[in-house]
Amino acid sequence: MIRRQFTVLLAAIVFLCPLAGRFAAGQDWAKAALDTSPRHREYVPIQASGRTINTFVVYPEVSGKAPVVVLVHEIFGLSDWAKLMADELAAKGYIVLAPDLLSGSGPGTATSGTERYTSMDDITKAVSGLPAAQVLADLDGVADFGLKLPSANGKLAVAGFCWGGGKAFAFATHRRNLAAAFIFYGPPPPAAAMSAIAAPVYGFYAANDARISATIPQTVSDMKAAGKRYDPVTYAGAGHGFMRAGQAPDATTENRKAWEDGFARMTMLLHSMQ
Repeated sequence: MIRRQFTVLLAAIVFLCPLAGRFAAGQDWAKAALDTSPRHREYVPIQASGRTINTFVVYPEVSGKAPVVVLVHEIFGLSDWAKLMADELAAKGYIVLAPDLLSGSGPGTATSGTERYTSMDDITKAVSGLPAAQVLADLDGVADFGLKLPSANGKLAVAGFCWGGGKAFAFATHRRNLAAAFIFYGPPPPAAAMSAIAAPVYGFYAANDARISATIPQTVSDMKAAGKRYDPVTYAGAGHGFMRAGQAPDATTENRKAWEDGFARMTMLLHSMQ
């Protein structure tokens, strides 16, 4: 009986470990790059609206105060790539805060989040189900925390990718003191909400992504009608998620170029708001 129970337990471990391994290994290249970073990184439990939002914070190596960028992760949660993206922006001179918007969800303690899930499918379902009002409240709390840091210079921007791109666009309709919003292949908010936008909105889109890129013409029209600045750029040959895919070891030429051009454009625009 003992031997049989041990065999069943061993089989369960053998089954679950490869699952967790495949989940973690998908972005080993991002984790490896992040591990070589010289910048100070820390996880901060930020309190907001009765919630604890676990936030990955990266500081630039600069002598003066710096702008704050709130980075909104993809539908894949606070992944190694999202943290690498935060670090690479910090390398350009910005304090970057990347909240785990799954904080408080998943199996485990009240402060659990993305790392508690064992499958990508579970993560995408959980992220998709996050209440819109909760996401905005979380981003508000993270932005407020960032702006109060002694090393912050009072300038605030938001950047989001995929699902996070849509949430960053929604945040621009909500947060009045944004200096800029960077929307990477995310859907727009309702046209009626655009009149509340105070910051310029910069869009980054893939030519081979009809689901999202098909929304651009109407967004241009709606933003123009609302009297707001919206500057979209579409990258030839790139596919959805090119900022992540363009850095992967198996990146296509088009995705890699879109990543390079998109990152250069973003950092140039960020520099102009300092």
